[in-house]
Amino acid sequence: MALIQVNFQSKALQREVIFNALIPIDTMEIPGKQKNNQGPMKALYLLHGYSGGLTDWISFSNIRELSDRYHVAVFMPVGENHFYIDDKDRRALYGEYVGNELVQYTRELFPLSHLKEDTYIGGFSMGGYGAIRNGLKYAENFGRIIALSSAIITYKIQNAGTDYDDGIADYKYLKSVFGDLNQLQGSDKDPEALLNNLKNTDISIPNIYLACGTEDFLLDVNHKFRDFLQSEKVDHSYLESQGEHSWDFWNEYIEKAFLWAIQ
Repeated sequence: MALIQVNFQSKALQREVIFNALIPIDTMEIPGKQKNNQGPMKALYLLHGYSGGLTDWISFSNIRELSDRYHVAVFMPVGENHFYIDDKDRRALYGEYVGNELVQYTRELFPLSHLKEDTYIGGFSMGGYGAIRNGLKYAENFGRIIALSSAIITYKIQNAGTDYDDGIADYKYLKSVFGDLNQLQGSDKDPEALLNNLKNTDISIPNIYLACGTEDFLLDVNHKFRDFLQSEKVDHSYLESQGEHSWDFWNEYIEKAFLWAIQ
């Protein structure tokens, strides 16, 4: 198992960026145990949450063990607090970066499968929204989407007034990230619009895995998105159990989602 930190010049973000990678190609051979397939690896692009960073998944979850055990490469980029969407005014295209550029770059750098069905995107909270948004926007790259306790705040902030403040984010911050909130619904930042647009193409919709704790403050928006997927008859899995917006929940469900993805 190689844990690698990579710096490279991103065209999408117009600067040097950094990401962590788990590359399980140097696993120890154990007598009597079947050797891992050394062919092209499946890949998971795993996004952190709001106020998080580069080392969150490695520090607080068992993702390294899962990567090693199931021979899946895992890539963990930095999204800062930009919800993994494009800021065209600043020429900082976070969505293009995680949804397309990073996929293509890592495929050149590591022995990865280039198949859509072997490529996944996932995350928690802000990263869960980022996985849904970019998994749908760049659906030609991803076969599966993992979204845990997703901050699908587009339901709450569309058409929000200038006095909006939910204790975490206020109107000025949200406008700087999402643009004109009166234009949010139906845009490429709106997961429902992205999915409806995808139906009009010949690109298959990625399978979606959603999970949220019953004590999570984002439970309501996860219910809304689940209900939307059901109404549109989109293939998905939704799991819900006791839990808060915490690593106890995410660490439990990343393993379940990981196994779901590699089936």
